[in-house]
Amino acid sequence: MPAFLDGRPKGLLIDGRMQDALSGARFPTFSPSTGEEVAQLALAGPEDVDRAVAAARAALDGPWSKFTPAERQAVLLRLADLVDRNFDELSLLDTLEMGRPITASRGLRAMVVRSIRHFAGAATAIHGETLGNSAPVELLSYTLREPIGVVGAIIPWNGPIFSAAWKIAPALATGCTIVLKPAEDGSLSPLLFGQLCLEAGVPPGVVNVVTGLGATGAALSSHPGVDKITFTGSCETGQKIIEASAGSVKRVTMELGGKSPNILFADADLDLAIPASAMGVFNNSGQVCAAGTRLFVERPVYDEVVERMAAFGRTLRVGPSLDPETQIGPLVSQKQFDRVSSYIALGQEEGARLVSGGQRLTDGDLAKGCYVEPTVFADVRDEMRIAREEIFGPVASILPFDGFDEVIERANATRFGLAGGVWTRDITRAMSAVKRIKAGSIWVNHYFAMDPAVPFGGYKMSGYGREGGSEHIASYLNIKSVWIRTN
Repeated sequence: MPAFLDGRPKGLLIDGRMQDALSGARFPTFSPSTGEEVAQLALAGPEDVDRAVAAARAALDGPWSKFTPAERQAVLLRLADLVDRNFDELSLLDTLEMGRPITASRGLRAMVVRSIRHFAGAATAIHGETLGNSAPVELLSYTLREPIGVVGAIIPWNGPIFSAAWKIAPALATGCTIVLKPAEDGSLSPLLFGQLCLEAGVPPGVVNVVTGLGATGAALSSHPGVDKITFTGSCETGQKIIEASAGSVKRVTMELGGKSPNILFADADLDLAIPASAMGVFNNSGQVCAAGTRLFVERPVYDEVVERMAAFGRTLRVGPSLDPETQIGPLVSQKQFDRVSSYIALGQEEGARLVSGGQRLTDGDLAKGCYVEPTVFADVRDEMRIAREEIFGPVASILPFDGFDEVIERANATRFGLAGGVWTRDITRAMSAVKRIKAGSIWVNHYFAMDPAVPFGGYKMSGYGREGGSEHIASYLNIKSVWIRTN
């Protein structure tokens, strides 16, 4: 059991101290592997969000504003070392609370630590520009880039430690302060991450973590003292946050849902494409925003791909998250299991052919958790709900196609535009597909890669703004134009 779970309720991290909600209210978090309670968490109300925002504002105007870029960089590098040193505990907390298999949780170490170090490098690379102008008198014009202020960050449960680092590190690099609201099913590792920020030398109030339910996130989204909201989660929740942000015209970054097309042409290397495409759906029990759940397969290889996708899914070891041999863990909660199960039933009602999976696993210890088999549907039609709506579970919809223009049109016939994949040995075809698919990330002969140097985000209702790359840093900065008369 991780040292962080000492049997005591977990408080809110506000102004450098772990403290109870003012109301004294708490809520439980459960293990999806066993159904057992993992911890009690403080339930932040609006008054607690007020306290956290006030602490962030005071730190922004106080000691944090005195840190030089090099000092912020040094803090982030110390934080990266601390996260690296404590990653076994951080990953174990994620596994216990949201169910990611322990081997996969530990496998995120390099990405999380590399991301923090990437943003550490960015801290000393923030700069404005000297600009020519056509004013009628002699004027020097240049720009400054300044921290946007207090950031409110709301993160999902499908990757708590990665998401916490992905929101907090750029805030620290740019000199912002932050109030983080983690998901109720993934709060423990963000709380520990916040404590590691303090240990790294971040002043009290710069990083605050408020745990709670939907009302907590709503209070943060609408708070007039918050200058920017960055959100990762469902489209429906994102729309509510956008509405709430309008009152004070906050800057907003939205990374929302997806129903990503993964297009497999007949000339693809199937030995490479099939396992990668399968894990593009089944990884993290399908609880991935960019999952390639619409697999379009050219008709000459359609039957073979369907058969091999189903066979691959049957080889995956579904089991308790703490078992190092487990490849697919449970869904995060009974609520999520019910949602996924309803779509599996709906797919069959709509006439799709259930090729494999689709059942709840209840053997032995699995009876206590929310386990569903990796599921493959064939003969799916574009109008079916399993082909249009985000399921967020290990459910692949395989659709046949006959021609290039046809499949591109069908791939784009969605309200989402987060990601997509293309499998072919023809580079001309691949580049044409990349140009025409309306999505924020496209992988060719691969599926799902991320790096802090590369922007990630969506088109259409998959959101706006980008995280990763220079765009991520820019989204935490204001631009100030300066004019100086020189004659």
